[in-house]
Amino acid sequence: MPVKLTEVARLAGVSLATASRVLNGSSRTPAPDIAERVRAAAEELGYVANAQAQALARSTTGLVGLVVHDIADPYFSAIAHGVQQAALASGHQVLLAGTDLEGDAGSPGGAELAAVNAFISYRTDAIILAASRLLNEDARLIKALGRYTKNGGRVVTLGASAIPDAQVLRVGHREGAVALVSALLRQGMRRFVILAGPHERNTARIRVQGFTETLAAAGLEPVAVVEGAFTSQGGYDSTLAFLDSLDGGPFDGKDSQAGAPFCMLAANDVMALGAMAALRSRGLRIPEDVQVAGFDDIPTLRDHFPGLTTYRLPLEEIGRLAATMALSPSTKQPSSVTGTVVLRESAGDGTTHHD
Repeated sequence: MPVKLTEVARLAGVSLATASRVLNGSSRTPAPDIAERVRAAAEELGYVANAQAQALARSTTGLVGLVVHDIADPYFSAIAHGVQQAALASGHQVLLAGTDLEGDAGSPGGAELAAVNAFISYRTDAIILAASRLLNEDARLIKALGRYTKNGGRVVTLGASAIPDAQVLRVGHREGAVALVSALLRQGMRRFVILAGPHERNTARIRVQGFTETLAAAGLEPVAVVEGAFTSQGGYDSTLAFLDSLDGGPFDGKDSQAGAPFCMLAANDVMALGAMAALRSRGLRIPEDVQVAGFDDIPTLRDHFPGLTTYRLPLEEIGRLAATMALSPSTKQPSSVTGTVVLRESAGDGTTHHD
């Protein structure tokens, strides 16, 4: 049988309320000698404090909820690692939920709503929404988080949203897209196939807008824009769909008149890796026949060859900043994050590296 708090109070010779204030973390702390007596009694009896009682006494649970899209995606696992580092530093534990398996009969945002409702029921001190925001936020999610913030909860989103009173950590998706295409143009690339990701996801849409606007400024249009899932399989399927749409003989990635290779420009790294697998499945060489570029610089890229040209975001730092915004709102810190272009063998001239 678990030891009860009343037994600790009896052994320490104090009231139940006093024992609770000492062991459950109330701001009303008894005199040091009394507190020490209570702790000694608890240790002697093997008493384990009740987390729910601690939360009621402190008005905090020491929990932070983190919603990602796909836990297996290195992009989100890197962000989650940064969140966990900052959370532990402030005495919090992280509850993690993924939304790649949509709830509510597959309705957009259904799994995210279910995760948020669970976090609210656990009385988490804050909720961080790391999954890309939707073009049209779920009205039920807005309502639930509106009540949550009114009751003292804190919400942080990566990118702007319609969620009331949410703090926003702005990530430079458009700036990165502009910088990446500009770098590839300087390397002589002129023919781009954009693997766009889902239009309803703000991250994918903003990156693609940056790609196309930068090409337009250079007097160019993409050869094709192919929308697909924001996953490796999405990149694979989108690439095969493009290859299968071409007329004529075997595709060798080159314009017969200009002799210029295509560059498959993916809206994130995992799509780019899927594209590389699809190209190889058709016997195409990278970068000799087709060049490939991604976005994010996920940690697992070091395991792939040829090295993927990409735009590097400081993913763990994004997680740390988001958690600090959620758990230490008075701490002064940047409200936006940008990155840098990294040219590797998959696109560019193969000699310029910004690692």
